Amino acid sequence: MLNIGNYNTDFGGTTMTMPLVGRSMRAAVLREYGEPLDVTEVDAPDPAADGAVIELEACGICRSDWHGWQGEWDWLGLKPPEGQILGHEPAGRVIEVGSEVENVSEGDQVTVPFNLGDGTCHQCRTGHSNTCENIVPLGLNEAAPGAFAEEMHVPVADHNAVQLPDGVSAVDMAGLGCRFMTSFHALAHQADVDAGDWVVIHGCGGVGLSAVHIADALGGNVVAVDLQSEKLDLAEDLGASETVNASEVDNVPRQVKAITDGGAAVSVDALGIATTCRNSIMSLGTRGQHVQVGLSTDDEQGSVELPTDMMVMQEIEFVGSLGMPPTRYDEIFRMVADGKLDPSAVVSETVDLDDVSAKLAAMSDFETMGIPVIDEF
Repeated sequence: MLNIGNYNTDFGGTTMTMPLVGRSMRAAVLREYGEPLDVTEVDAPDPAADGAVIELEACGICRSDWHGWQGEWDWLGLKPPEGQILGHEPAGRVIEVGSEVENVSEGDQVTVPFNLGDGTCHQCRTGHSNTCENIVPLGLNEAAPGAFAEEMHVPVADHNAVQLPDGVSAVDMAGLGCRFMTSFHALAHQADVDAGDWVVIHGCGGVGLSAVHIADALGGNVVAVDLQSEKLDLAEDLGASETVNASEVDNVPRQVKAITDGGAAVSVDALGIATTCRNSIMSLGTRGQHVQVGLSTDDEQGSVELPTDMMVMQEIEFVGSLGMPPTRYDEIFRMVADGKLDPSAVVSETVDLDDVSAKLAAMSDFETMGIPVIDEF
């Protein structure tokens, strides 16, 4: 069972925190919630016996980083301590491995899931390591310093380091650590998307735009919902058949039902606020499926009032979706190789490590588009 609210900080009795000795590196460090990160020199990591150190080539800047930067999610045990290095969408090259590592080698280009698993618990052994019983969130827990840095440590590297296909761009793959693979798991594994199904995506941030692209690739007819016309234009470029500007209609579910002739088969809340959650459920037709991807904000503190009577009468299904098991990344890689998916299409810009604070501040007013990626550290 996922230990939400009390994230474990050691795997198998061996602490994930590794010695930081000898070398230095640049990193963006959280000193005070909501204030600019401190880009400074810190000790560089050495690998634990089962770990690896990667030199970062790219790291996405995610809204989850914004929540951590704001000091939110304490009700989930996810509030990062001051002094934390944030960042959880890495891609880079392995520069050193521990003595017990067997399947990861120096020089490998890898990505790392944001929800680090221990590789040994029942969930990990049965293919569900995204809900590892001892899960540790990369970049949000002091046991797992994040990827807003020149280097980062990967614990249990044989399990958590996912080798990227030859020849891919680290920038293009940066979103795989969180937003792109989260959307893929939600739609390809948790939802039942059949060819021609109406699929509604509520919220067109990085995870929502990824979901639009993936739902289209899976054969869905996609309706994208957002408050900003620029994001809806991008959603159309990524495969949305229809869009709804929530700032211009009185009733989003009514508009969606008009478009879909009675309601969608699958609807995704990609943002996590009460309004998008309820709108997503109310946008469904009979026996529709709501998929909750977005985590809530300080306003909801993890609880949202739902239309339960309607859900009973229409047999609406409510499904949660967290990250993606790294053992299934090959599914994405095959679709990328076949030209059916293009993670780079959701990357909006590349920035320097010194620009991270400005990008986080822009997220306060939902001013960022797609996935901004650090490629200079």
